[in-house]
Amino acid sequence: MDRTRRTPGLSSFSTSRLSSSAYTTHGASLRNAHSSSLQTQLSVFQSLLHNFALTHSKDIRANPAFRAEFARMCSAIGVDFLASSHTNQASDKDKGGNNIWAQLLGGTVNDFYFNLGVLIVETCRATRAENGGLISVDEVRTRISKGQSHLIGSSLTVSDDDIHRAVESLSPLGSCFSILKIGHRSLIRSVPKELNTDQSTVLEAIQVLGYVTISMLQLNLGWERPRAHAVTEDLMADSLVWVDCQAGENEYWSPASISAGTGG
Repeated sequence: MDRTRRTPGLSSFSTSRLSSSAYTTHGASLRNAHSSSLQTQLSVFQSLLHNFALTHSKDIRANPAFRAEFARMCSAIGVDFLASSHTNQASDKDKGGNNIWAQLLGGTVNDFYFNLGVLIVETCRATRAENGGLISVDEVRTRISKGQSHLIGSSLTVSDDDIHRAVESLSPLGSCFSILKIGHRSLIRSVPKELNTDQSTVLEAIQVLGYVTISMLQLNLGWERPRAHAVTEDLMADSLVWVDCQAGENEYWSPASISAGTGG
């Protein structure tokens, strides 16, 4: 046995602890430097966005496509002017000032989305008896543009993107309004009830075929008759489909699809 070989002593443990402490300190220093660098970059981006908004405020107000791109640019760096308007409105009033985006854009864009949200709620409620609380974004936009555009400013044209953002702006209110994607169409749901998979499948089939029957669901989806009957009955109970009893077999139509086909 080699008696000249020494076993680790207390000095080795002390050195190991010192090295570990040095690595920890260095790691924390790097994290702090990285965080500080990111905050500086974010501040620069926000400053550039501020200047961009001031320069192009007229285009943001008047051009819906430009406004949509501006909103996406804000979201890309974590700035949501709609959310900030909700969260800062009370504190801004106490300070005697306005929300930053209201300052940049004269309050027009914020007022536009809030007023548009009110019109969406009114339109959904007015048509709920007809469509069961499921209405296409296209129909809402058409109804608002034709009927009450003066309430959101004649210089602002409503786009589908505006409708989507206005519906999203209703979420802080705890409302049941949300956007559903069925097939290639976007619809606004204004009732708290969620659609199950079978119901969504039937509505998508109606969107493609125009209407469905029990036998069509059995043939195309491979469903048993009781399953197809139960789904259509549930949709009828919620006024999401209408039934035409004049044909040889009952035909089930979607009010949203009928409105889209007749031009709203």
